[in-house]
Amino acid sequence: MASPASPDCDRAKEITMGRLSTIFLLLAVSVAAFASKEQTVQELIARADAASANDRPGLYVEIAERQLKAADGSYTEGKVEEARAAVQDVVTYSTKAHDAAIQANKKLKNTELALRKMAHRLRDLKHTLNFEDQPPVQAAADKLQTLSDDLLSQMFGKGK
Repeated sequence: MASPASPDCDRAKEITMGRLSTIFLLLAVSVAAFASKEQTVQELIARADAASANDRPGLYVEIAERQLKAADGSYTEGKVEEARAAVQDVVTYSTKAHDAAIQANKKLKNTELALRKMAHRLRDLKHTLNFEDQPPVQAAADKLQTLSDDLLSQMFGKGK
């Protein structure tokens, strides 16, 4: 005959089950929090348009960076028209970031750095493309460089 389980054994099982349920709960909360932070570009656009003046530059830069990544992926996949639209979005939202940074007189340095890096990435992307696909990307890189230079002159220009 088997003897009944000792009370210590039952308590150990309860502790183990409690720890497992806590771990699963923390894991579920972490996944939910991460999923809520990953917003779509459309959600970011809506959030940026409704944001305070101080928050707009960073949000517009994030949108532009995501569109640059999308353009790179689209060019890689051979979706040229989709990539051109994404490159145009990069210019549009970079311009909005530039304007918002100047208007708020905040985040000038961070915005300038991000625009300069995106201009560099656009020039790198241009070198991977067919000759006929290069002009819009070069024009976008030039525009971002102009915006970056303008922010630099705002920060370090005469009268500062």
